Amino acid sequence: MRLLDVYISGFGKFHDKSISFEDGLNIIYGKNEAGKSTLHTFIRSMLFGMERLRGRAAKTDSYSQFLPWENKGGYEGRLRLEKDGKVYRIERNFQNSKEFVIVDETLGREIEPTRAFMDSLLNGLSETAYINTISIGQLKSATDAGMVAELRNYIANLNTSGNMALNITKATAFLKTQRKSLESQIVPEAARSYAALLGEIRNIEKEITLPEYENHLTGYRKQREQVSKSIAEKQQEKEELLQKIARGRQLLNSNQFTDGDSIASYESDAKAVYSKYQAARDACSRGASKLLMILAFAGCAACLAGCGVLTFLSPLGSLSPVLALGAGAAGILLLTAGFILAFKRNSVKKEFNYSSKLLQEIFSRHLGDSSISSQAMDAFCQRMAEYARLHTTLVKSEETASALAKEIGSLQEQQTTCTEVIEKQQRAQWELEQKLEHLSNCKNQAQALRQVLAENDRLSQEIAAIDLAQETMTSLSTSIRNSFGLYLNKEASQLIHQITGGIYNSMSVDENLHVFMNTKTKLVPLNQVSSGTMDQVYLALRLAAAKLIQKGEDSLPLIFDDSFVLYDDERLRTALRWLVKAYPGQIIIFTCHQREAQMLTANQIPYHLISI
Repeated sequence: MRLLDVYISGFGKFHDKSISFEDGLNIIYGKNEAGKSTLHTFIRSMLFGMERLRGRAAKTDSYSQFLPWENKGGYEGRLRLEKDGKVYRIERNFQNSKEFVIVDETLGREIEPTRAFMDSLLNGLSETAYINTISIGQLKSATDAGMVAELRNYIANLNTSGNMALNITKATAFLKTQRKSLESQIVPEAARSYAALLGEIRNIEKEITLPEYENHLTGYRKQREQVSKSIAEKQQEKEELLQKIARGRQLLNSNQFTDGDSIASYESDAKAVYSKYQAARDACSRGASKLLMILAFAGCAACLAGCGVLTFLSPLGSLSPVLALGAGAAGILLLTAGFILAFKRNSVKKEFNYSSKLLQEIFSRHLGDSSISSQAMDAFCQRMAEYARLHTTLVKSEETASALAKEIGSLQEQQTTCTEVIEKQQRAQWELEQKLEHLSNCKNQAQALRQVLAENDRLSQEIAAIDLAQETMTSLSTSIRNSFGLYLNKEASQLIHQITGGIYNSMSVDENLHVFMNTKTKLVPLNQVSSGTMDQVYLALRLAAAKLIQKGEDSLPLIFDDSFVLYDDERLRTALRWLVKAYPGQIIIFTCHQREAQMLTANQIPYHLISI
């Protein structure tokens, strides 16, 4: 792969900036603060994107560091490159990570920027591998001891994982820390608590299936509603019947009737009065009694007169006193008979008047007419029969009302029973709801504990994986020299021979990751060589790693950002010559010095100069 050109709409100090690259060696020259590192970061961000951090880290992340200085354009750009004979254009808007477009200019179509396509385009390199292999910043300027330690880790990591970003010593310590952290996250009581919860869940599920928790509320409420309706109907019927009874009783009471006997007695008395009335009327209508009374009084008068005459004549004869006495006695008898007849006649008349008055009152009260007749008497008897029937009806109605009262009482008891059952059912349903809620909570806790148990299993597996990883690293560390030797001899050793101008033929690593430089006469420990040589060894390892981890023959451009500032002229000259021969792909060197271009020109090595 080779870069063709870039266009920066807005990125850091650059605005509306275009830069073109060519095959082979490209020298990008610029003084300090000219924007070399900005351009370097722009190329990497176009290939791998730019992650925007959150919180406090966002203030110092790359996104914030390279925000456009001017607000004339967007925070975006494009990069054109050639890969396997095709030209691709990558367009990114860093403010919106979703605005990422890849166009195949050769075929004239847009390509979906999938991870698989990007892996193919970048030879399988991740951003970390890119930064640690082909994208080379200023070479290490650490102390000799620090450089040796870094190289040892670098070699070991490259041998075991192919990724220079790792550090075996740090990785081992990190794994131990991770193991402690994972162990602290395991909840040992989770299994016991989970078993207890399962037992409680089973007990609750068994309890809620008991008959007492069956829901019959609807049936009992319907039954109570029907009973209440029946009570209302019976109550209304009873009230209506009681009103009729009250009216009937009021009618009987207004006529001073209390029961059937009082009605029969009243009728009997009325008939007796009527009989007396008839007898008195008949007696009063007969004239013989009156005539006898008159004759009696007349006879009495005659007798008394005869008695007086005889008494006056008594001196004239001896029979006169006797006759006078007889006549007086007869007169007295006749007077007595007359008085008796007069008294009887008067009594009959009084009886007639009294019975007439009684009958008039009776008929007037019950018939509304005081006329006395046999028809009136018949109508009175019919009215009494009606009262008797009314009384009989009232008695039956009262019996019916009493039966209704008993039925209502029974229904009210049934209603009370339904209410009690409903209240009991409601309590049972409330208890059931509480149990169901508790069951739900238990199940939620069990679910949470299942997750904890699953997490415990996962943590245990990770701990086992960490143990295996530690064992594997320990095992691999003993075979680093043998396993790394073949790669070292084929790649790194050859590169070291070339870059050091033949001073060192190769390098080797022992079981303890100690690096030695091979000369014709002896092995020289790396800590005994100069820092410049260490830089050269580091560069050789980076280039060897870049060749190793890239897939296919179309290598990515090799980028150096002020990587040779510590090189003296001779080492720089040697390194430039070596680079052109050692790396067949495109090479881009960012520098703040003009000596790289001068040395390339002096040695007639072709290059493309870009000034920014």
